[in-house]
Amino acid sequence: MKPDKQVKKEFKLEASKNPEKYYAVGVLKKHGYERKQCTSCNTWFWTVNTDQEVCGDSACSGGFRLFENNPCKRSMTYVEVWQEFAKMFEGFGYTPIDRYPVVARWNPTVDFTNASIAAFQPYVISGEVEPPARKLVIPQFSIRFGDIENIGITASHQTGFIMIGQHQFVSKDEWNQELAFENIVTWLTDGLGLPYEEITFHEDAWAGGGNFGPCMEYFSRGLELGNQVYMMFEQTPNGPQPLSLKVLDMGMGMERNAWFSQATPTQHHAIYPNVLKKLIAKTAIEVDEALMKKFIPLSGMLNIDEVDDIDEAWQQVADKLGIEVKSLKKKILPFSGVVSIADHTRTLLFALTDGALPSNTGGGYNLRILVRRALSFIDKFHWDVDLGDVCDWHADELHELFPELKEAVPNIRKILKVEENKFEQTKENIKSIVQKIISTDITEEKLLELYDSNGIAPQLIIEEAAKHGKEIEMPQNFFGKVAELHEQQEQIHATKKDYSLDLEGLPDTKALYFNDYAMTEFEGNVVRILGKDVILDKTAFYPTSGGQLHDLGTLGGVEVADIFKQGAIIVHRLKEEPTFKVGDAVVGNIDFARRQQLAQHHTATHIINAAARQVLGNHVNQAGAKKTEEKAHIDITHYDTISDEEIKKIEEIANKIVQDDIEVNLSFMPRGKAEQKYGMTIYQGGAVPGKHLRIVDIEGTDVEACGGTHLDHTGIIEKIKIVKANKIQDGIIRLTFTAGKAADHVEAAQGDLLGEAAKILECEPQQVPSRAAELFSKWKKAKKARKKGKELTKDDLTLSSTEVSSGDALAEAAEALSTQPEHIVKTLTRFKAELKP
Repeated sequence: MKPDKQVKKEFKLEASKNPEKYYAVGVLKKHGYERKQCTSCNTWFWTVNTDQEVCGDSACSGGFRLFENNPCKRSMTYVEVWQEFAKMFEGFGYTPIDRYPVVARWNPTVDFTNASIAAFQPYVISGEVEPPARKLVIPQFSIRFGDIENIGITASHQTGFIMIGQHQFVSKDEWNQELAFENIVTWLTDGLGLPYEEITFHEDAWAGGGNFGPCMEYFSRGLELGNQVYMMFEQTPNGPQPLSLKVLDMGMGMERNAWFSQATPTQHHAIYPNVLKKLIAKTAIEVDEALMKKFIPLSGMLNIDEVDDIDEAWQQVADKLGIEVKSLKKKILPFSGVVSIADHTRTLLFALTDGALPSNTGGGYNLRILVRRALSFIDKFHWDVDLGDVCDWHADELHELFPELKEAVPNIRKILKVEENKFEQTKENIKSIVQKIISTDITEEKLLELYDSNGIAPQLIIEEAAKHGKEIEMPQNFFGKVAELHEQQEQIHATKKDYSLDLEGLPDTKALYFNDYAMTEFEGNVVRILGKDVILDKTAFYPTSGGQLHDLGTLGGVEVADIFKQGAIIVHRLKEEPTFKVGDAVVGNIDFARRQQLAQHHTATHIINAAARQVLGNHVNQAGAKKTEEKAHIDITHYDTISDEEIKKIEEIANKIVQDDIEVNLSFMPRGKAEQKYGMTIYQGGAVPGKHLRIVDIEGTDVEACGGTHLDHTGIIEKIKIVKANKIQDGIIRLTFTAGKAADHVEAAQGDLLGEAAKILECEPQQVPSRAAELFSKWKKAKKARKKGKELTKDDLTLSSTEVSSGDALAEAAEALSTQPEHIVKTLTRFKAELKP
């Protein structure tokens, strides 16, 4: 298979030789367009202007030229661009749909939705899943982190933007490329009100994900307004083949269309005018709009990704403007800081609304970069700006289009406040860190390391080093390089076994455990035996997967050691080689006590997830889980530690759900139907493959796509006991719990431990926490005294506290001793022994 860049290059050359075959030439000629080749870059383009010699790209045509005699006949606000586009295309037979979340839970290959077509990858594009509509338009908020340093400097970069998508997912017979292109021409001429003389079309190609096809870009006054990709072919080992499903991928920046229609000094004035006005007032910066209109057409020269020497580039721009570099930066950089705050908070607003969290891993790492970069501007310029307020302003400005944003603001304020506190703590550490490294060579690699390991922005290091008389150069595209370090987050905990057996020619195993967790006996036909490994045509044995351990029992009278999946085939590994043979019908018997305990733990996992979301907020999602017979845990996303009170509340809500004996509905649904009915939060703990999803619906409580064994109703769980909560990494909290008989065993064991602790401390069980705390205090005091050679008195050793615990005595005592409940007896024994004179 060839690399995408090579495929694009080769196909673009092929298409240029036969444009009538690959582009909507008939439409272009109907409107008076003729084909030309750019004298500057050699791109093939179409124009109605007989004297036009160069293409529409800003580099060839003289930069952005939208401020003087703007050719748009219609001025539209940011929101109006989508409203007018959706109205027009609905008339063309397209269905307007709501945006997909920016957190791409359905897609195993990416953290965030980065384009409108990404909402339908990979399953709609592959034809596995039906799209919401075969012809649709969508205002998809998209996130990209590659251009962070360009925000506020160049004219066309954002970390978050709305890509208006015009999409088709149709058969060869329904495919009409010329009509799809005619529709977008109508938008340009009637929607934006551009005359044909102001529109230039470029021939191009696109390749990605194994698919490729021709592409038509459209420009006006040096600004690319959008492009249409016609996904028509796929790469195969036998060469390019036509796709059975033809895909139209038109992506158009809502920001650029709004800016172009209004001809405001910068795109930020058009995207969020109210937010920008409030930020300018709050920061009291002065914006020279006349200078901005001259600077913006040249700002592309400062693209950090394309410039070798950024200082030289600033000098060139300043020379063209007839102004000193220092004066230019003094006017531009504060505005750049303001619009960076505006851009970053808007991206954070969408991401946090959809359940993402800043962290030091995966996509959350890039969100933390945005938070800290925004805070760094506030710190650098000494501005009185609250990021939560800016998010609220954005939510107000976008309420007509995305009302869900406003509802999320209170929780987002809490998240950002925690992040701000972490940022302040980091700043406090800078002095000691700089003192340690001030005598060394502080390179770009060292600054990247300091940010990656300590979260310290380079500007803070530079400022602190300057106090010591050391000058450090600010690296180019620093945050872009940091973003590249953290691209994809892995699930925290997965229970999956990978084997490689010779199963060629076998059909998929029919799983009988999906609809009835209580099925403990079944009959299946043996289709293959490989030593101790047996494959049946159907089975009720659950294989290790989805964080749940496998069933045990017997098969044909032989004890089962393990159950696992290889692809869609379930393998039974026995403790000894069987006497039955291929073709025999054998009976399987499942250990019901183990099955029920695992099902109790699995259904309880869903319940605790729902309860945690009620207590902590809608940002809570499952990051991983494990269910064994003895206990289970669920890893949830949360931005802070969880208090004892919150744990208690989660447990109370979970047990209320158990006591209410709610029905658990299990069903298979087409993926597209399930997503449309329940939303993308059905994907907990990772994306789920397949055309059909097994939906576990605890009525009114929780709905998830899940293949595990589940109870018929919640009452069968009996009780849920949260054993402990601990932070396993930044942004991930592990809740360890038990349910059913396992919960009884834990409570009994804790009672035994508490009793033993009470004997050691010579007190009542409810007095254990206070006595343990006092013992720990005296132990530390005695340790210090002995180091100094001091004799201990009787008062030093006597425990006198009689306080009574009001909560979980064992947990409180363990916390007082800085140990785990299961280690409390050993810890107390050691401390008591060491306190003896």
